[in-house]
Amino acid sequence: MPKPLTVDHNKLWKILKEMGIPDHLTCLLRNLYAGQEATVRTGHGTTDWFQVGKGVHQGCILSPCLFNLYAEYIMRNAGLEEAQAGIKVARRNNNNLRYADDTTLMAESEEELKSLLMKVESEKVGLKLNIQKMKIMASGPITSWEIDGETVETVSDFIFLDSRITADGDCSHEIKRCLLLGRKVMINLDSIFKSRYITLPTKVRLVKAMVSPVVMYGCESWTVKKAERQRIDAFELWCWRRLLRVPWTARRYNQSILKEISPGCSLEGMMLKLKLQYFGHLTRRVDSLEKTDAQRDWGQEEKGTTEDEMAGWHH
Repeated sequence: MPKPLTVDHNKLWKILKEMGIPDHLTCLLRNLYAGQEATVRTGHGTTDWFQVGKGVHQGCILSPCLFNLYAEYIMRNAGLEEAQAGIKVARRNNNNLRYADDTTLMAESEEELKSLLMKVESEKVGLKLNIQKMKIMASGPITSWEIDGETVETVSDFIFLDSRITADGDCSHEIKRCLLLGRKVMINLDSIFKSRYITLPTKVRLVKAMVSPVVMYGCESWTVKKAERQRIDAFELWCWRRLLRVPWTARRYNQSILKEISPGCSLEGMMLKLKLQYFGHLTRRVDSLEKTDAQRDWGQEEKGTTEDEMAGWHH
């Protein structure tokens, strides 16, 4: 995908017109970007002033909208919506997932994925693939890939939007990673927890404000099994013991630790709350892919779907 700093202004105005933006609004935006100049400060002074013809304004509330329209136009011209390649979910064909300038292409075979890549890799739509940054993950065996003579890296997992995606779809790897990140944050707060001038309730609130969100990031989509629940509970108790400076070797029951801390809702309970909030959000949406798929699954269950087939949704 293009980057916000590479948006060509002249192309942007044409795209806005083709996307149905009124001329008077386009004119206002054009005036905002007209006559832009910049200079670069180096160790030897500053360069001469030069005209700026690319990029959207940093910090401007209009910039995300302008970039989204620019990127959407490019992807529409690539013809992905008309392509037959993709993964069928709730009777819909899905071949790409996008967030800002990150794009993930999805297909059921190597041939389909190659056809999608060829549609995207086209100078006429303004996209140029960065082979060094591209990765391919498959749920089954896959041969080595080459595009324009360069080999594309194949991986068993990758980080997307700060969450680990694995080929087997197992959430345990991501849960372990989040617990490890939470542990690092907890250790970095040691100097605060050692302070005698900060009250215990304040320290508890710090843990909930700075550690818990790191651990719970993306938990709405997790399938938490018994082993993962035990790890989450063990991590929470480790946090409270570290906060109280109570080692594991000390003969002190976990119940007494929890009684002294009085954390209220447990970490696992907060995760469940987020899951339910997300579930409610999906069910209230009028046209939700997840809602359509869930309703289809529940309808199948009423007609005799086995319990094993429904296990994925129940989790």
